[in-house]
Amino acid sequence: MSETQHHPSHHHDAAGGLRPMALSATLHCLTGCAIGEILGLVIGTALGLSSGWTVVLAVALAFLFGYTLSTLPLLRAGLGLATAAGVVLAADTLSILVMEVVDNAVMALIPGAMDAGLVNPVFWVGMALALTAAFVAAYPVNLALLRRGKGHALTHGYHQAGEPVTGARRYVPALPTPVLAAAVAAFLLGGLVVSLAERLT
Repeated sequence: MSETQHHPSHHHDAAGGLRPMALSATLHCLTGCAIGEILGLVIGTALGLSSGWTVVLAVALAFLFGYTLSTLPLLRAGLGLATAAGVVLAADTLSILVMEVVDNAVMALIPGAMDAGLVNPVFWVGMALALTAAFVAAYPVNLALLRRGKGHALTHGYHQAGEPVTGARRYVPALPTPVLAAAVAAFLLGGLVVSLAERLT
């Protein structure tokens, strides 16, 4: 299957088909951003970095994981790395940017959340609130992009190719968004439980 055989389809059900797709696209971006954010904060805390450098690291990793999770399905669909990266940059950058701005703004507004540390419940509650706010903010952005045939619409046609995965593409991991989202939620809940237990001991 060559790269030229796929063309993203922009024909969607105007009566409501875009809304589920916008929800899926937003959850997909949020999952990658959440993984990067949490990993960045954990690494920053473990290394004793300042709050500013920890935020920089978390944002960088959020973009990295957000782009990576969107690129993998395109590689499995048969696109080359450069082509897939170009599609993902065009499709996801605005959504991830909105999420990162809102996420970090909410964390900054919650008293003590940025400096709470990993064993403080304030950090985990703040992170959950920040990610929720980021999701709410990015959803209308993704919906507007889809209505214009942009954003997640650029990748949707490749995801729906329906052809069997063969050759080297079989080794590109398939990471379902619901599974990753559940893992992120479980990690946040686990962090909260551990931090609460630490406070009670």
